[in-house]
Order: sequence, then C-alpha cells, then structure tokens
Amino acid sequence: MNSPVKDVAPVAVGVEPQGGPSRGASGGASPGTSARASQAFSAKGRAGRHLGPVALVVAGGLSVQFGSAVAVLLMPRAGALGVVTLRLVLAAVVLLAVCRPKVRGYSRADWGTVLAFGAAMAGMNILFYQAADRIPLGAAVTLEVLGPLILSVVASRRLSNLLWAGLALGGVVLLSGGGFDRLDPVGAAFALAAGGMWAAYIVFSARTGRRFPQADGLALAMAFGAVLSLPLGIAEAGDRLLVPSTVLLGLGVALLSSVLPYTLELIALRRLPAPTFAILMSLEPAIAAAAGFLILSQALSVTDALAIALVIAASMGAVRTQVRAARRAGQGTV
Repeated sequence: MNSPVKDVAPVAVGVEPQGGPSRGASGGASPGTSARASQAFSAKGRAGRHLGPVALVVAGGLSVQFGSAVAVLLMPRAGALGVVTLRLVLAAVVLLAVCRPKVRGYSRADWGTVLAFGAAMAGMNILFYQAADRIPLGAAVTLEVLGPLILSVVASRRLSNLLWAGLALGGVVLLSGGGFDRLDPVGAAFALAAGGMWAAYIVFSARTGRRFPQADGLALAMAFGAVLSLPLGIAEAGDRLLVPSTVLLGLGVALLSSVLPYTLELIALRRLPAPTFAILMSLEPAIAAAAGFLILSQALSVTDALAIALVIAASMGAVRTQVRAARRAGQGTV
C-alpha cells in the first residue's frame, strides 16, 4: 500500500531550516522577530504532527468495530477459527497484491521482527475469537484491552502516563459491569491471553514500521500469520471456507478488521510512542459501546456512560501530555 506517510519522519529537534523566511536583510521583520516567529511555528508544527497519529488510531478502532459486526454474522457459517483464517488469508492477499513487498535486502533481525509481528497478529486474533465465542463481545474487548494498558504502565517513563493509564483502567473495569465473576472462565482466560498478544502486537508493529518501508512489513507479517492460522481454519470449517457468500463476508472482515486498521496503526506507531498508543487502545471498549448504542440501539446505563467518559478522558489526557512534551522540547532546544 503506497502510504503517503512514507517520507514523513519526526523533525529533528533544534535543527533550523537553512535559507528560511527571515526578511531582516531585505527591509522586513527584524532577525529577532523572524527567529521568534520561526520558533513558534516550528513548535506548533511539531506538536501538530502528534495529532495525526491519534486520528489514525481512532479511525482504526472504528474500522475494527464495524469489522467485528460483520464477523458476528460470519461465525455461525465458518466458526471462530474459520473467521480468523478468512480474515488473515484474505487480508494477506490484498496487502501482498497492493504492496508487492520486496523480500531481498533485509537482515536476519529484520525477518525475526516481521515473523514475530505475524505470530503476534495471528495469536491475538485466534485467542480473541475463541473468547468471543464463549463470552459477550463487550466483556471480551474489555478484558483484552488490559494488555495494552499494562504495557503502558510498564513502558512509560512519565508519571502522568501512569496516572492516565490508571484512569483508563478504572473506566475499563466500570465498563465490564462488575460481571467478570459470572463469565465463562475459559473465555475470560482466552481474552486475557489475547490482551497479552495485543501488547506484543503493539511492540512488534512499531519495530516493523521502523525496519520496513510503507506497509511492506505489515504485508509480510500478515502472510506469515495467515500461514499459521490456515491449518486451524481448515480443520474447523473445511470446505465451508470456500462458499462464495462466506468468502465475501470474510473479505469484508479482512478489510475492516485487518487491512485498514493495521495499516493505520502501523503508520501511527512510527510517530507515536508505544505507551501513548497503548492508552489510546483503551478506546476500543468505548467505541464498541457507542457503536452498539448508535447502530444496534443498545441502551447505555449510567455506569456505562461514566466508564466511556473515563476512558476517553484518559486517552485525551495522554495525547495532551504528549503534545505539551513536544512543545516543551521544541521551545527548549531551538
């Protein structure tokens, strides 16, 4: 996929553009005024570049929820493992056809990273759909998101990020409705394990994005994940995977739940720190609840609304903290 973000990299802090817009030598603004204006513009630009990845993450979350709705329709036809196989195989076909990634010129470490990314992707999907087959989708998402939240606590070096993670965790617990004790323990265990794989996905997605251009690494990782899931899907669904209507629904799941969101997240992780990204992932249960209210007319309780508010507040706080840090770095080094 020819991402327009290919050539966008974080601007080196403290580096001034040569031959800039200073007009001091030609009767315009004084050098001091021009320098201050350049500093202000540069700081705002650096801060603004942190807002783009946030929008990508949110758009990816919305896409995943619509894909989950299609997957619910598909599960009775192909089973949980069949859905995973269709999702990963068709997503891999699309990405390989669009990206046409090269396979030469990479080191052993590069290949190790992309294979680990693919394994994390396959494991996350297999475990999550096993959980969704046993417990309600909202509870599965809520338990799964604990993985990225724990990652944010472990990886963060700022006290503010720990506080935002704690606030998001409180929202996730509220969103569960206090019903985890009534869930199928096997389904809950699958969801928690999926959360661990989600945390690994975040780490290796960021590393893959740094080592491979555009979405090439994602395409290769998706292909490896598809190979891992294929025997499981065939064993469960067999020739049901070849029914045209099932394949069509599977393509919808692949595009909405894999191709689009994973590409957006890969791009976002090139410019967004993993701890902040992990906290933003806590928006997933909130997006799911909001989609249920708007599309499926599922009523929200006061507790659910409060939980959503806490999660969104935590995510916004994490983003604002990152933007302020970027501004301080720009102003302090120019």
